[in-house]
Amino acid sequence: MQLKPAAWGGVLAATLANVWPRWTMPLAVYACLLWLCTSGRWAAQAEDPPDGDNCTRSPHRGLAPTNVDFAFSLYRQLISSAPDKNICISPVSVSMALAMLSLGASGHTRTQLLQGLGFNLTEMSEAEIHQGFQYLHHLLGESDTSLDMTLGNALFLDHGLELLESFSADIRRYYESEALATDFQDWPRARRQINEYIENKTQGKIADLFLGLENPAILVLVNYIFFKGTWAHPFDPESTEEKSFYMDDTTTVTVPMMFQASTIKYLHDPVLPCQLVQLDYVGNGTAFFILPDKGKMDTVIAALSRDTIQRWSKSLTHRLVHLYIPKASISGAYELRGALAAMGIADLFTNQANFSSITQEAPLKVSKVLHKAVLQLDEHGVEVAATGAPLQLVSEPLTLSFNRPFLILVFDDFTWSSLFLGKVVSLA
Repeated sequence: MQLKPAAWGGVLAATLANVWPRWTMPLAVYACLLWLCTSGRWAAQAEDPPDGDNCTRSPHRGLAPTNVDFAFSLYRQLISSAPDKNICISPVSVSMALAMLSLGASGHTRTQLLQGLGFNLTEMSEAEIHQGFQYLHHLLGESDTSLDMTLGNALFLDHGLELLESFSADIRRYYESEALATDFQDWPRARRQINEYIENKTQGKIADLFLGLENPAILVLVNYIFFKGTWAHPFDPESTEEKSFYMDDTTTVTVPMMFQASTIKYLHDPVLPCQLVQLDYVGNGTAFFILPDKGKMDTVIAALSRDTIQRWSKSLTHRLVHLYIPKASISGAYELRGALAAMGIADLFTNQANFSSITQEAPLKVSKVLHKAVLQLDEHGVEVAATGAPLQLVSEPLTLSFNRPFLILVFDDFTWSSLFLGKVVSLA
């Protein structure tokens, strides 16, 4: 999956120049309070497109490196807070939701939100940021027949507050979102309203975003994204069998393990202690499955960056691999207040928050930032008839089994959005 020169233009150029092979992903249901969008070219450095690109200089390209950097920072922050747990997040949704929320913020709160996302406001104006997200949201909302995806955002605001029409118009224009009145004094009813809203929007695929008792709130920001796609080269369901997954040196569980023997993109990284494969989906998607050497998970996670992904993309080579990957459903639910505060986004949860562009009736702050994601890995794909002469391989087949803790990174390679970042430690 080596980048082509057309990728130089960030999000807009990626679209116009048709950067990488198109894909879809069979993976995931992500439901989130807060949603972040990551797009563009991995190594974009705000340079002009190379000669021959038929695109104009565009501010949208600035979203690419900024969003990817934020994605890995949030990923590492959540991992550090729960080092022995699975992590399952959709960074693209967190970034987009925070950017949307900044439309309702004023003063230092607005600046802190945008700078916390990584934007340099002396290089990119707020208008350009929102226009970039508007365009990116449009691209992610487009799909072909092989992709089943539903994504969106919503604000639930205490019914006693009067929403400013300018804010309502802005979130509808840039993010296709809406603000809904809610009686937060009756929290069980409010929770039920939010859960039913998400369930209806996702045709029942995401349920029970909120569980348990919660304190009354004034403002709740919700994001949801449902993804289900198709492997370009499917796993044969008849080859799936029960095998051991070694969670650590003392704990082993039995899981259904998918299998395929095919020529895929593979790398035994000479720099980092890991092996990885890249699997594509029908449409606009690709996934990196990364298997760190035993005891080296933290080393690999610490090195994840745009540069690392770019280097992997250039270094992967085709290899006949006997590949084993668990068939599993992995989920994660997070209260993001602590992680965001550690990343410099703290005011929105305090009395210092200024959301006077949402309502001018009373001081307003965000009560909770929740994120929920569900990843589904199965065999589903399309059958493709083999044509032409078989590929002659010099080397013997390599066996690679993801039967111990591993990482999975899923990207939309039409926009290079970080749709899913996962760390799989337990399959119990």
